[in-house]
Amino acid sequence: NASCTTNCLAPLAKVIHDNFGIVEGLMTTVHAYTATQKTVDGPSGKAWRDGRGAHQNIIPAATGAAKAVGKVIPELNGRLTGMAFRVPVADVSVVDLTCRLATPASYGDIKDAVKRAAAGPLAGILGYTEDQVVSSDFVGDSHSSIFDAAAGIALSDNFVKLVAWYDNEYGYSNRVADLLSHIYSRE
Repeated sequence: NASCTTNCLAPLAKVIHDNFGIVEGLMTTVHAYTATQKTVDGPSGKAWRDGRGAHQNIIPAATGAAKAVGKVIPELNGRLTGMAFRVPVADVSVVDLTCRLATPASYGDIKDAVKRAAAGPLAGILGYTEDQVVSSDFVGDSHSSIFDAAAGIALSDNFVKLVAWYDNEYGYSNRVADLLSHIYSRE
């Protein structure tokens, strides 16, 4: 079922790739702190940064979320990579997907494609908003990914930055529940 970040990135990447093609992309997640982080500065077995206090720092970190998307969407294998910034908020994270498109598309075309998918085949998994939202607006949101149409930008019709929010625990937990329901229904 992968990570909460993968569950946010994958639906958005699928819609964009299916409609316009992703040549390559970089993903950054601005991620709420987690239970694995230190509350105050202390030793870390991995890297010095990992031992820094989560409540008072923005901490660059590695993530395999973008690469994991290539496992669930094989056409994107090797086309995406990413990183994380752990930030001092308790809940809700955001993905920034910056990508080069194979087929030119206006930002309006991209919004339309995501809106259609959110109302259609990805309903309940992918959300869509044009509201002026902030992170706390998504606490308890069951979607894996909520596309923020007002936050994205385009440099050109082939180079875009797309933004999607996710409750890093609740949205993911809902997908685990969906998986269990699916397994149970097959028995």
